[in-house]
Amino acid sequence: MVKLIPDGSSMRHPDSVPALLIADKEGKITEFPELLMAGMSNGAFILPDPKDLIPLPEGSELFTLPGRYPVGWDPETDEAVVLTKNPFTKGQVQAVAAFMAPAHTSILTGSYQTQQGAPVLPLFAYTAVGWYRDRFWVAGFRSDQDRRQDVDQYRQSSLESRTRKKLKQHKDNRLIQHLGKCCLTYGCPAARNYFLGRWEAPLPTSPTCNARCLGCISLQPSGCCPATQDRITFVPSVKEIAQVAAPHLESADNPIVSFGQGCEGEPLLQTDVIARAIQMIRSHTSRGTINLNSNSSLPDSVSRLAQVGLDSIRVSLNSAQETFYNRYYRPQNYSFADVMRSIDVMKDNGRLVSLNYFILPGFTDSEQEFTALCHLLQSHRPDFIQLRNLNIDPEWYLQSLSFPTDALALGIRHWLTRIREEFPLLRFGYFNPQKSEHTTPQIST
Repeated sequence: MVKLIPDGSSMRHPDSVPALLIADKEGKITEFPELLMAGMSNGAFILPDPKDLIPLPEGSELFTLPGRYPVGWDPETDEAVVLTKNPFTKGQVQAVAAFMAPAHTSILTGSYQTQQGAPVLPLFAYTAVGWYRDRFWVAGFRSDQDRRQDVDQYRQSSLESRTRKKLKQHKDNRLIQHLGKCCLTYGCPAARNYFLGRWEAPLPTSPTCNARCLGCISLQPSGCCPATQDRITFVPSVKEIAQVAAPHLESADNPIVSFGQGCEGEPLLQTDVIARAIQMIRSHTSRGTINLNSNSSLPDSVSRLAQVGLDSIRVSLNSAQETFYNRYYRPQNYSFADVMRSIDVMKDNGRLVSLNYFILPGFTDSEQEFTALCHLLQSHRPDFIQLRNLNIDPEWYLQSLSFPTDALALGIRHWLTRIREEFPLLRFGYFNPQKSEHTTPQIST
């Protein structure tokens, strides 16, 4: 894993397809000019259109993919080629992919051929990446102009100083101490912004969950891919939650506070605590947005929270098709119909509804998924779609869902264009919108 900072070139798209990137067994990354970069979509190798490529965003990272041969595109034969040996050293060779910074959405995943016995990839998103004119290029686009998680919006020295100062001031608040670990140990962007006193702050509350998601980033079974962070081990008190949320909403720029974070289970399992916390928060301030990131499994709980002042909900979905939804979330004691009813409950209460719609090229833009999503949008009328990359090993995901290998894909750009045409009032982005937002800058693909 290598953290990279682009050179700041104003070039929006390359005028040619970049070269393939490969890595040796030590992880040293280099270009291989004889082959062009390729991408993948549901296992099919694709030569990217230069219009689908942007400079690697600042704050992104490169990953080498163990047990996976790189696949490039031969410009002479116009076909995909697998490299099984390093062309420079004749030794081992590994594929390379990019993990894009927040606010960017993938168009193609990295291209590789998995060797027998290869480990499952860690829970990150793997975007196709290449090298051209002294810089890295990725198959993706900026899906939200909001800069709330851009790396150039903070200085590490100032962040650490402010975080440690607040931790010292609130030694008895377990939630603030937990967020301090999220900020300083895991580099959580939301926790970072809380300690900087701006934008969206996290309110993790639930150590338990009623789903067993394949891609859960806070809890994975032994022997599987490792979780990327520790799950909260306690339920904060109403006072602890309000002590985080109320001052933030009162003083921060464009403030949002959100229950439901990557470091917890399902917040609706703590509805009683959250409901009382919302009431306490609103007794101090009417400012800002109180949001819930949720699997939206308990519509009666959602109704209760809406009635006490929940402003918005972000409904997590990997698929608009019940079969594939169930194979990913593996729900316990709730159904896909419950999730849909929660959307309707929030809409009936005049609240804002976002879909946290996980994007995986080849699956999300398949014809059958497009049809199912259009039906969902027509039937339940959410306000906003967050175009979030699915952090998971693509092959493991598709195999676990038993997704057809011959499913036809529209292409992510064409898929998004068609959704916009079908639903012109629907808004798109990456982050949780504020309840006062009536318009959102159009994203460019």
